[in-house]
Amino acid sequence: MEFNYTENQRMIADMIRDFGVKHIKPKMMEWDESQEFPVEVFKKLGELGLMGVLVPTEYGGSGFGYLEYVTAIAELSKIDGSIGLSMAAHNSLCTGHILQFGNEAQKKQYLPKLATAEWIGAWGLTEPNTGSDAGNMRTVAVQDGDYWVINGAKNFITHGKSGNVAVVIVRTGDVGDSHGMTAFIIEKGTPGFSAGRKEDKLGMRASETTELIFEDCRVHKDQMLGKVGEGFIQAMKVLDGGRISIAALSLGIAQGAFEAALAYSQERSQFNKPISSFQGISFKLADMATEIEAASLLTYQAADMKNRGLNVNKESAMAKLYASEVSVRVANEGVQIFGGYGFTKDYPAEKYYRDAKLCTIGEGTSEIQKLVISRAILK
Repeated sequence: MEFNYTENQRMIADMIRDFGVKHIKPKMMEWDESQEFPVEVFKKLGELGLMGVLVPTEYGGSGFGYLEYVTAIAELSKIDGSIGLSMAAHNSLCTGHILQFGNEAQKKQYLPKLATAEWIGAWGLTEPNTGSDAGNMRTVAVQDGDYWVINGAKNFITHGKSGNVAVVIVRTGDVGDSHGMTAFIIEKGTPGFSAGRKEDKLGMRASETTELIFEDCRVHKDQMLGKVGEGFIQAMKVLDGGRISIAALSLGIAQGAFEAALAYSQERSQFNKPISSFQGISFKLADMATEIEAASLLTYQAADMKNRGLNVNKESAMAKLYASEVSVRVANEGVQIFGGYGFTKDYPAEKYYRDAKLCTIGEGTSEIQKLVISRAILK
């Protein structure tokens, strides 16, 4: 099994490195401090085709596969995890849900705008009191003629305020029934649909996270994705691909933290020699590099299987679980290698450290990934 970069992947990686130097690195700490979601950066990413990586060219996308997609997320996340996270959420969740389950009219209406970042997409599954227990969601849609009336709230929604359109999964049947939920496409400005409180986060601070509020929000039946009762099943399939994107996000953060620590260890001297020459540091670097390599192989294996149309339920969960935990360990060791400077904002280690933790939580916690994996191997 071999996953050398293709010409497309090398092109994407080089393009993102140049883009990062010009458009991300100069202001990323300002965005982090102020929690500013830099919409203009995503518009520029849209011009480069990175906001519709998986969308076919007939709908205005780049028409690439998951190998190119993983490369794009990882390269962005090496620079700034916040930008990588928002790019991944836009591509995998909102855009990906419409691409996978939308009818032709819905695809033609929404995918060209999303693929070019003319519109930013959001996706709503999580609720304040449910978290991993999505089957007990309390946001309800009741049919009223040709419309569905939605009431309730979603939280931890990426782009909940700035997004132009959201795919939202709501309850249309009994609580706890996996066939009792339905997905709708809801545009910003729809009466009764609004953004709530913006979260003040530990990391990923330039990636916007807010509540979504529904108060007698009337949505036409034409905005339904698939059929009544298919929403939860759709969401689980969307998350299979989403887990690969979070694995790629984790991989990029880990690589960024490692490269920063490696460079610092070769520049920083103690006792008249670089600290990389001390076994305590060199062994840390060896462990970091080995775990990143293993995470990369799991991630690209899942991406390759996804490209070939295979079931990636177990493999995407394994990639997401391992890569996210590696990201946290590598970022933690990165701070340790930087020492006191790793605890300051003058160096990049602390930001990688703060950003990495979300990877073990978002799009399914590490514990949920273990549940998915154990169910797959115990069938």
